[in-house]
Amino acid sequence: MENSMAMSYATSRETVTGNDEVGLVLAAQKGDVSAFNQLVLSYQDRIYNLTSRLLGDVDLAEDITQDTFLTAYLNLPRFRNGSFRSWLYRIATNACYDEHRRHKRHPVLSIENESIEEDKISPLDEFSSPSLIPEMESERHEMEMVVVNALNQLEVNQRAIVVLVDLQELNYDEAAHVLGIPIGTVKSRLARARLQLQRILGNSRDIY
Repeated sequence: MENSMAMSYATSRETVTGNDEVGLVLAAQKGDVSAFNQLVLSYQDRIYNLTSRLLGDVDLAEDITQDTFLTAYLNLPRFRNGSFRSWLYRIATNACYDEHRRHKRHPVLSIENESIEEDKISPLDEFSSPSLIPEMESERHEMEMVVVNALNQLEVNQRAIVVLVDLQELNYDEAAHVLGIPIGTVKSRLARARLQLQRILGNSRDIY
């Protein structure tokens, strides 16, 4: 199975949605490896984007992405309805949290008891608007690196919520499910993370 996954992993970029995804999950649960490979092709870029943002290490992100799909495949019999995307994201996010703890990167801190007014606008939207992104490819790359560096300055819980909601575009319900926290915590954590990003990106913007 692993070799078959690896062969398909780099050969195509496909997207499946709705009933097609449900059918593929059911087929994969019955042992259809090709069906699972289609799910891999649909989600591999998003899972890699998630893991690379959370870890800040592209090589490690590749490993965690592969491990995520292998874990998902091995645990398919335990998946019962619900959102396959949320389930997959939760596997990947938990794996990234494990890596942070293993290597003692930014600590996983709890802010459930902290209160902050909800901010509905992501500073990443403003920072990456067309008026702020130079036309030159090299300068665009520099701006992207500013965003990456800003994310890396957040503690991992805040970084995760920003990546899931603002970059991966999960709604609050999905993000709460992926992270295993109440929706209220999602909102407060996201507001605090956005405020911190606004400060970091504001300082970076002054340079350009």
